[in-house]
Amino acid sequence: MFVFCPAQNKRVTEAHVYKSFEMRQPKRYLVTSALPYANGPVHIGHLAGVYVPSDIYVRYLRGRGEEVISICGSDEHGVPITIKAKKEGVTPQDVVDKYHGIIKDAFRRFGISFDIYSRTSSATHARTASDFFRKLYDQGDFIEQTTEQYYDPEARQFLADRYITGTCPKCQSEGAYGDQCEKCGSTLSPTELIDPKSAITGATPVLRETKHWFLPLDRYETFLRQWILEQHAAAGEGETWKTNVYGQCKSWLDGGLLPRAVSRDLDWGIPVPVPGAEGKVLYVWFDAPIGYISATKELFENRGDAEGWKPYWQDEDTKLVHFIGKDNIVFHCIVFPSMLKAHGEFILPENVPANEFLNLENDKISTSRNWAVWLHEYLDEFPGKEDVLRYVLCANAPETKDNDFTWRDFQARNNNELVAIFGNFVNRALVLTHKYFGGRVPAIDPATGLTDYDREIVAQLPVFKEAIEQNIENYRFREALKEMMNLARLGNKYLADTEPWKVVKTDEARVATILNIALQITASLAIAAEPFLPFTAVKLREMLRLPASELKWNNIGCLTLLEPGHELGQAELLFEKIEDAVVEAQLAKLAATKAANAAANATVAPAKEETVQFDDFAKMDIRVSKVIAAEPVPKTKKLLKLTVDTGLDTRTIVSGIAEYFTAEEMVGKQVLVLVNLAPRVLKGIESQGMILMAESPTGALSIVAPTDYDSAAGEVTAGSVVG
Repeated sequence: MFVFCPAQNKRVTEAHVYKSFEMRQPKRYLVTSALPYANGPVHIGHLAGVYVPSDIYVRYLRGRGEEVISICGSDEHGVPITIKAKKEGVTPQDVVDKYHGIIKDAFRRFGISFDIYSRTSSATHARTASDFFRKLYDQGDFIEQTTEQYYDPEARQFLADRYITGTCPKCQSEGAYGDQCEKCGSTLSPTELIDPKSAITGATPVLRETKHWFLPLDRYETFLRQWILEQHAAAGEGETWKTNVYGQCKSWLDGGLLPRAVSRDLDWGIPVPVPGAEGKVLYVWFDAPIGYISATKELFENRGDAEGWKPYWQDEDTKLVHFIGKDNIVFHCIVFPSMLKAHGEFILPENVPANEFLNLENDKISTSRNWAVWLHEYLDEFPGKEDVLRYVLCANAPETKDNDFTWRDFQARNNNELVAIFGNFVNRALVLTHKYFGGRVPAIDPATGLTDYDREIVAQLPVFKEAIEQNIENYRFREALKEMMNLARLGNKYLADTEPWKVVKTDEARVATILNIALQITASLAIAAEPFLPFTAVKLREMLRLPASELKWNNIGCLTLLEPGHELGQAELLFEKIEDAVVEAQLAKLAATKAANAAANATVAPAKEETVQFDDFAKMDIRVSKVIAAEPVPKTKKLLKLTVDTGLDTRTIVSGIAEYFTAEEMVGKQVLVLVNLAPRVLKGIESQGMILMAESPTGALSIVAPTDYDSAAGEVTAGSVVG
């Protein structure tokens, strides 16, 4: 019997790209994912930027048999949560309890395989964060400063930046916050606002002195320059950081670092654990990253090993990787490492592979505008299609620049790639085996063995395996996904080229060899797909009845994963086509969101200053009329040619309403017409009057016409005077 099972191949690649994996093999991996903020659900931008790539990386490491833990949890402190609580008339705890539950459940349903999903309102976190602050405080690592901050005399409390509103000094828009104008995007300080007001009481705030503690980031500039700009440069000793991460860090360092406050005046959060700090809590940027440590502690406490967390955070043989979005780069690459360095007992991250942003239908995803695809809603609306979204988000991952999610692309990738390539290959391999060999794996023909073409196909399996590995280990998940799909393409091509459905008529032994190889590729695919498509991988392994002992990453490419005579399960479709109607429904949902946003932000047109005399108004002859014919004006998008019965005569009117009404909709409608308007030629047609319309604040047009029927007065017919 022919046996082929490739050993782990040595990577032969560009040394400066893959150097770190040749130089250092860690004993264990600690992988953290940015803590989602618990004031709203998770959307596809979060998934594409952080959680899908993180999960791919962790699942890959587990498949290789590495010792790895994946850490995440809800970030539950900070001003936005208190603002949301006030708006909803509930407590901050109510807000975080609600969204922590939604987020945690959505991650579970989507197959994000955290070892623990904790929260920063836990007792373990409060203790860990307090101890961390206290150690730095006792070491003299903080600067204590008294500064002026806005104070609400009616509410009797200091105001966070988001609790102060006023007129933006840059664009003159009202309602700007003390930290940012959401109209023009300018970053502001509270004292820059014109006519500032408290968002709590509406009172005019006053400046009062308050004491806070600051982390002097400037003390760590030398360390950060050496650690980031030298060690993690392309020619450095550590892993090379992504260009966007390295560049942002360099920009911050070149601009000079300043002390950053680690406390603030607020009643929601972890109290500052030192005397004289009553009414003050740890600033959320200081508190939140410590959540990675506290969650790891909680994980091992739950396992009954209270000290088990220490090797992951304190042993240099651990590789720590932070998965984040680009808005968190400064906190994870400059601020948190400075905190860890000051503390002195923790390792530093080896890599921080931050992604850029994902847009939705060519528009920036916005929680406040509800312009998003929310994970929990997707899971409800697309049951059983978790892997479709995982696939599309990975294929469109914003790894080097902002990228775009569209529902049309979602449909195309499902139908043209998952269904037509991956699903088609698997289905053909299993269906043909059931048809020709009773559902049992046929043996390779011992008389003829493998042809040259068979060997060519088999030789490519370890190449794909190595390509997937190198791309995952260098955080290029889009490319890794392509290589996994290339494995499915290889199987598809092999069946198409060998045509077992034709060969079976003359050479059944040859078909046995073909289907054996196709099934071995399918088994390899079941292992290779697991990091990317975990639900599909489970279904495929069940169809193949692949023994658990064979589910090792290094078995990808083995031609003995399925022994001759092994009985297969029934073939089932792994994916199904997504029809146009499904996509249209999602696009309609987004259109409704856009319309609601436009209506909410619309303002009524201001009143005209010039007055009109009664005699001027009386000159207008407005008549109820009826449209008896309508047609589009050729070569225009806005104009309709209407034939109107005014009660006085039948006339032609050209009206710019085609973007709001079709010609068919207008026929038979009553309208109001200014019949004594001077004629005007439009596109070669003389228009004899004007139809009156009402324009909404969003610019939409509505027909103005009589709606009530008074039995005493009689029906309002064409020719009735309006005035």
